Amino acid sequence: MSNARMPRSLRTIAVADSIGKPSLEISSVGKVSTVAGLIAVASFSAAEAQQSNLPPVTIDAPVVRPHHARSKPTADHVRARTALRRAARRAQPAQVAPVPFPNAGNLAADRNPYADAAAPYKVDHLQASGKFPEPLLNTPKTVTVLSKDVLADKGATLLKDVARTTAGVTLGTGEGGNAFGDRFFIRGFDARNDVFIDGVRDPGVSVRENFFTEQVEILRGPGSSFAGRGTTGGAINIVTKQATTEGNFYNMDTMFGTDQTKRVVLDVNQVISPTLAVRAGGLFQDANVAGRNYITDDRGGGFLAVTWKPVDAIKVQANYIHTDLHGLPDFGVPYFRPNSALVGGFYNSTAGGPFPQFGLNRNTWYGFLNRDFQSYRQDIGTLNLEAHITPDLMVTNKTRVQHSILSYIGTLPERPVVTDPNPANWTLSANPQSRFQPTNVFANQTEATYKFGTGPWRHTALAGVEISAERSSIDKYSGLSSEQLPGGLSGTGSVPGVNIFNPQFTNASFPEPSLAGLPTKINIDTKSVYLLDTANYNDFIILNGGIRYDDYHVNTSGYGTVNGVSNVFGTQSLDSGLTNYNLGAVVKPLPNVSLYAAYATSSNPVGAEFDGTSAQYGGLAPILNGNSSQIFGPEKNRAAEVGTKWELFDRHLLLQASLFQTWKDNARESQNIANGGAATPTCPYPAGSSGTVSCITAGAAYWIRGIDIEAAGKITDKWSVFGGIVLMQSEVTKSLVPSAQPLLYASNVGLPLANIAHQSFNVLTKYQLTDVWEIGGQATYRSQIYGGTFLAANQGTSLPDYWRFDAFVEAKVNKNWQVKLAVNNITNKLYYDALYQSATPFVFVAPGRVAYLTLSARY
Repeated sequence: MSNARMPRSLRTIAVADSIGKPSLEISSVGKVSTVAGLIAVASFSAAEAQQSNLPPVTIDAPVVRPHHARSKPTADHVRARTALRRAARRAQPAQVAPVPFPNAGNLAADRNPYADAAAPYKVDHLQASGKFPEPLLNTPKTVTVLSKDVLADKGATLLKDVARTTAGVTLGTGEGGNAFGDRFFIRGFDARNDVFIDGVRDPGVSVRENFFTEQVEILRGPGSSFAGRGTTGGAINIVTKQATTEGNFYNMDTMFGTDQTKRVVLDVNQVISPTLAVRAGGLFQDANVAGRNYITDDRGGGFLAVTWKPVDAIKVQANYIHTDLHGLPDFGVPYFRPNSALVGGFYNSTAGGPFPQFGLNRNTWYGFLNRDFQSYRQDIGTLNLEAHITPDLMVTNKTRVQHSILSYIGTLPERPVVTDPNPANWTLSANPQSRFQPTNVFANQTEATYKFGTGPWRHTALAGVEISAERSSIDKYSGLSSEQLPGGLSGTGSVPGVNIFNPQFTNASFPEPSLAGLPTKINIDTKSVYLLDTANYNDFIILNGGIRYDDYHVNTSGYGTVNGVSNVFGTQSLDSGLTNYNLGAVVKPLPNVSLYAAYATSSNPVGAEFDGTSAQYGGLAPILNGNSSQIFGPEKNRAAEVGTKWELFDRHLLLQASLFQTWKDNARESQNIANGGAATPTCPYPAGSSGTVSCITAGAAYWIRGIDIEAAGKITDKWSVFGGIVLMQSEVTKSLVPSAQPLLYASNVGLPLANIAHQSFNVLTKYQLTDVWEIGGQATYRSQIYGGTFLAANQGTSLPDYWRFDAFVEAKVNKNWQVKLAVNNITNKLYYDALYQSATPFVFVAPGRVAYLTLSARY
């Protein structure tokens, strides 16, 4: 008995009690251990007592004390308990949908962190969780999010492919002194400078690859309070792949296509330690373009991402992206307009259209093999620091350094001459277009997100400061520029007499090109502050609002022609203060249903389109040819939207429907004025000029309204769907163009807008037949697109509507390998991506039918 020792846990409590200190608070696990120790000691003591001569010990039964009546929990207790339950649900690991081969790579580590794990077509959250803290279901804005699974099943390797097969988005071209590259219209408004990468503006016009992309977010409607200048029709945010500490995976996709495509993509994530992970990927592609002669589409690139969490409260993410896209450029085919000089027949009776509609081989290319090329290179480095100062306060700092180079020489098939009765003798001018544009960007965003309560309301407030410096130099190759607005030619470097149906100069020799050395330099400096707040009342009413102020400064310097004198140096600058805001309200009658209304504003200052040198298309030219009045105040935009969102089929399908209208005021438009012609006070004829010149005015107005219906997710465990339909109307309500002008520039009032599809539809669907086989397909419709030199559809040109159909079948060979056969444009439909806005337009031909075989490895 004298050698018996009390368990350590009891000794600790006993010692604490013996010296008069409070006993230690014991966790639930500790309590179980203590009770077990007491039972063991009691049993051991009883056994020894039976073997000793000690007198028996009498223990009184415990006295039962009455319990106090349990009080009813207060409202604060209920809210606290609800918050704890939500936190517990968020802390639970995501449930990944069952797959035929669960050991094929690390599915938990490789999944999209923003998507529904059981329905990867459905994305639940946007990347910018501070600006958009609620799930998409509760966000009062139409947002289309293409997860990496949707991108893969669409076969969308370029951001341009996303726009081509997404309802409500239209492709554009690079007219008006703007670069040829990615140009998108969202809800009818130009968004080429409203592309973001991880929430930071990417102003260097380029052609963007998707091999490093986790998801693409298309936020529809004005969003200047979230994103700054522009964003009238919406913005596109590319979310990049990040390193994860959840596990290792090693992915490879190898593709072969009937268009001579050979493509390999690698994606590797390696956990170095529980706090450090590295992810790296690479791209190689050698390809042609289906249905187009000579065109090449070669690509290379790589990315590196690092995630480090030294402590739970701090996260450091760094990534670097390099892309290099190069090959022979494609500027499409000419547009046919009937000519009264033609001698009878079919050609006089038609309304006109792209030449392939009238017998031209769709493969025809008008470029020059020994001269033309294109190169799009980007190097993007980002450092993101995240610190949780307290459980309710998080501070982030994001720094971006970016360098891009856009370089090309291409050939525009313009000015068809169709006066000969024999179409075999029709000709056009092969007009050169060239650009060399390096762009450098520095941007820094600092944001503080604070969560707090005011009575029954839970708030997520965000305050941010952003500074950016954008620098670009736009030069051309000597003698290789033909564009002269409006729609004319300088004749420099042009090759006339090219046969339309059989171009004869494809292999002509040209001297080595050299830069002209007369660059236009564009500098944009922006300082911004913004404040956003989202208030949630018991997941029943959700309000959000925000305000942003941008101190915007643009400066342009360079060379131009004034009164017939070339290479005149000039400089222009403009300062604008832009204040914009948004308001939104959501009501949730059911947990899976939201009804919302929203209102927002945005601003388009002169020069906001960073690649532009023409005021006609949002740029700021260093030489304005005597019309200094062409520096205007910003265009002002406002939009209203009402809609509803539903999560159906076990909340794995998100359905969105909305009605919207956007108004633009102080819009810019152009008109031609001639010496001695119809000059106006707003468009005086420049002294010393000759011929017809273009004049830009501000003060026009128009609106676009429509309905947007979208769905994303799973209808059953085996049936996935993604798509939408957008129906729009547009009208010019105010124009300063006098109606006495020639028909080409007649008053624009009452006309619809040019270069957008007013009706569009797309649906992607996939069904899992067995544990091995999946089949899927896609249907895309785009309505007729009207042409126009600027603003309104006023030229009598148009692109026809079309349907396009795709299909694929996928088989899982074993737990690590799968194979996929996809056919795009099954019917080999002849359709067109975009119409060049010019008095002598040409059109971009979309790819023809192509089949791809993809072999994928997941380890």
